[in-house]
Amino acid sequence: MDSATRRAWSWHKQGLDGSLAGSDAATVLSLAGWARSVGGANPYLTLFARAGIRREQADADVAALRIHELPTARGCTYVLGEDDFPWALSLGRGAAEATVKVLDKLGVERGEVAALEAQTLEILRDANGPLDPKQLKEQLGEAVRSLGDAGKKKGVATTLPTVLGLLQADGRIRRVPVNGRLDQQRYAYTAWDLSPVHESGEDARAMLMEKYLGWTGGATLKQTQWFTAFTVAQTKAALEAVDAVEHEGLWMLPRDVQAAEDFTLPPEEQIQLLAGSDSLFLLRRNAVEHFAGDDGDRALLNTKVALQADLPDHPIVDRGRIIGLWQYDPGGQRIAHWLFEPPSAPVSQRIAEVEEFIREDLGDFRSFSLDSPASRQKRIDALNAAAGQR
Repeated sequence: MDSATRRAWSWHKQGLDGSLAGSDAATVLSLAGWARSVGGANPYLTLFARAGIRREQADADVAALRIHELPTARGCTYVLGEDDFPWALSLGRGAAEATVKVLDKLGVERGEVAALEAQTLEILRDANGPLDPKQLKEQLGEAVRSLGDAGKKKGVATTLPTVLGLLQADGRIRRVPVNGRLDQQRYAYTAWDLSPVHESGEDARAMLMEKYLGWTGGATLKQTQWFTAFTVAQTKAALEAVDAVEHEGLWMLPRDVQAAEDFTLPPEEQIQLLAGSDSLFLLRRNAVEHFAGDDGDRALLNTKVALQADLPDHPIVDRGRIIGLWQYDPGGQRIAHWLFEPPSAPVSQRIAEVEEFIREDLGDFRSFSLDSPASRQKRIDALNAAAGQR
């Protein structure tokens, strides 16, 4: 494959070519990849770009537990479909257990942690609704231990967050967004009886590997390890378990090898506005490969756009090629954008469609929980200036 076709192949595997149009949210997340959350709006745009799903439907799917935000690979939170809940949740157990080791170094024995787990679960099972951490702490009283300055230095002010993480990693409780929306990080907790995981650790790693290679259409060993956080031995075992083959420098599923060989670059434009944390880029952290020609040498705020591991602005993309950058300006209720070349009619149309989606459904487009109009104003101004210069 040449670089343009390889970009378009990844685009196709991500369902950004219209192949997932009309699919439900769980299907999109299963076939294109779990959506990174971190309190930003990426999950909403992930679903809108691939299947035209509006926020109201996405929120209804969250409320009905058809999709949910859970800690999984690398202990990071993603929004995923219900069929993946149990085994995907098991992948985040190690990150939850790691905080127990921190408590142990601070003098908190595992027996104390287990007792607090039992008390927390009992309170949540008896509660009339979800309880936020403050409400839980009030009811648990002295069972929650303050860890003082030593704990704060290690990021664990009390024993409660560790216990909540352990209970969530086991599927005994779940987080509920306080206003039902995915683009914020204020949660309450409720009891949950998720079916126990029957797969072994090896099976779960193989399942993730099969998903990951399917989502990406192929990845290097290094990219695979970054996303999964598997050791070298675990990575090689998982690749062997799914019969992965190395093709043109990428590890691929056997069914994708011939499909990739037969794939051709679509002749017509396929325009999408995506979040910087969209799966197209995040799964392999390879945004630089999605710039063509000299586009990666373009600079914004004195920094080349292709030199940063994670995009500082959101991309405008055509068949996998980044053709511009954007941010949402809530003050002007518009998308501030910088296109590398004059816009075609499909580009202008898609910008208008996404602008309407954000304005009507979301109100703003935050990259992460602490993002705000004020914090991104400098970048909005830079995009406007770059667009004016072009």
